[in-house]
Amino acid sequence: MRRLHIDRGAWSFLLLALTTTPLHAHGQDLEADDDPPTEWSFELGGSIAFELRSFVDGPKFEGQFDTFQSSFVFEPELRWETEDRDDQIMFIPFYRYDAQDDERTHFDVREAYWRHVDGDWELLVGVNRVFWGVTESRHLVNVINQIDAVEDIDEEDFLGQPMVQLGYESENGRFDLFLMTGFRPRTFAGRDGRLRAPLPVDDDAEQYESSLEEWRPEFALRYSHFFGDIDLGLHIFHGTGREPELMPDATGLRLVPRYSVINQFGVDFQYTQDALLWKFEGIVREGQGDTFAAAVAGFEYTLYQIGDSDADLGLLVEGLYDGRDDDVFPTIYDEDLFLGARLALNDVEDTSLLIGLVTDFEEGPETMRLEFERRLSDNWKFELEAQVFFQNDPKSAAVAFEQDSFIGLRFARFF
Repeated sequence: MRRLHIDRGAWSFLLLALTTTPLHAHGQDLEADDDPPTEWSFELGGSIAFELRSFVDGPKFEGQFDTFQSSFVFEPELRWETEDRDDQIMFIPFYRYDAQDDERTHFDVREAYWRHVDGDWELLVGVNRVFWGVTESRHLVNVINQIDAVEDIDEEDFLGQPMVQLGYESENGRFDLFLMTGFRPRTFAGRDGRLRAPLPVDDDAEQYESSLEEWRPEFALRYSHFFGDIDLGLHIFHGTGREPELMPDATGLRLVPRYSVINQFGVDFQYTQDALLWKFEGIVREGQGDTFAAAVAGFEYTLYQIGDSDADLGLLVEGLYDGRDDDVFPTIYDEDLFLGARLALNDVEDTSLLIGLVTDFEEGPETMRLEFERRLSDNWKFELEAQVFFQNDPKSAAVAFEQDSFIGLRFARFF
């Protein structure tokens, strides 16, 4: 029987976010005075999408489905906002139905928060997604939200994280403090799904280093500022690491994720030099095996109006290094080079194309990805993606995906 997965923590702070709504947002005055009540406006948006993947090869592991994978996505966006924009309530639920992989059918609350701005201060309470980083191939400094790995392999999709965020904006930069609990375990493809490890991951049996498990308090502090042509971000994080160690269970037929408590310091940096962008992300982490460092560094150079057209072409080169113990959490980004190109036609349809190749300095090409998107009308959008895996070396972390190269189509209706 198909199970609907409602991730733990998705609802825990939803009520908190909604119950912290100011009373006058529901049409009630806090006190009787001569000031007119604050007026709230409401906006409804979002999208409905149909997706189809076609896998080039048959499955590598027993139990996986064969060729096609179809799914349906519903992601509405509900926004309430005061006229002065000092208060905002956001609610973005997410639901995917997948016809082939039970674990990919899931519901999540991506965002459900109340945000209040008072001069240079900002307070957010509820569930939110936070995006940090500047590089293209990998986002090392994104440590707040858990990756929704069942969505895609590119680590661009995130689960909502319950939090309280306090921000302060000054002439010397922005300071953000994050207080969190309600840890979100990573999602994984099921036994019948593609793009999975040799053994399926039992994400209902996760283990934690902390006795408080998912309710262990966490905090992060981030400083960000721009100095002329330089954008700088620094962060410190203490809490449960988002990347689990995967260990065989007692039967040896499944993998059990174990989450350790980590300390992480990170920096992201971008320097703009006319058409050239220099980019860097780096972290130092302790708590997952030996203390290790990881970094992504490179540049993006844009050729504007190529061939006397309106199109721009960006050329990307990034080097990747990851010094972690492969036994803790295997990664293909240990010593790699990323080469990419981004084409923007700058037309009415917002047509764009991104292609990137990751190759290991010793083992050779690992994977290549292509992303194409184009608006079909004011409300319809078409996207095409292709992911190719090259590795068949048993020592490579990408060998599990050697038969999972695919082409994906997505038609989305925005409202």
